[in-house]
Amino acid sequence: MAWTRDQMAARAARELTDGMYVNLGIGIPTLVANHIPDDITVTLQSENGLLGMGPFPYAGDEDPDLINAGKQTITELPHSAYFDSATSFAMIRGGKIAIAILGAMEVAENGDLANWMIPGKLIKGMGGAMDLVAGVGRVVVITDHTNKDGVSKILKTCALPLTGKRVVDRIITDLCVMDIVEGGVEVIELAPNVTLAQVYQSTEATIVNDA
Repeated sequence: MAWTRDQMAARAARELTDGMYVNLGIGIPTLVANHIPDDITVTLQSENGLLGMGPFPYAGDEDPDLINAGKQTITELPHSAYFDSATSFAMIRGGKIAIAILGAMEVAENGDLANWMIPGKLIKGMGGAMDLVAGVGRVVVITDHTNKDGVSKILKTCALPLTGKRVVDRIITDLCVMDIVEGGVEVIELAPNVTLAQVYQSTEATIVNDA
């Protein structure tokens, strides 16, 4: 049985360690905040100018002035800090963020990432992903293994415009966890009741595990 999106986020939360400064991308990655283990403390950074994001607010408690980079309402914490975008991106470009957990449209077996645009479709802007993949210590991607047509999103080569080249370290999908390694991707964990054969069938990229 494949992982749900919430279960994928819970698996991604296991990538975090105590004291980390973390950036969560738009989409499934925002769910990671709900699964941070109680025995560690991490600080969430949003590139629109907030360090120390709190949980999502309860209905009726929303403050429209408190949003993350995905325009979702959030809450503040006693230690939250606000600053301009220049300061925010100085943190990212200066290597102060330990890990970014991002969504993806496509990931290539060499770690290339495409997650910011589809040619011909309206976009609001490239956002901060290009800076994140270049400036953080580690990049973990959460994505469905295939698109809505059943076509693999884990590819030999990305067809969409790239966010960054050779930047992804780990991929978490609804089927498995993969690492980018020499020669392709290595499956290091399977979702419950998912077989390696199913992963092979759903993956265009080269899998280095023995079938």
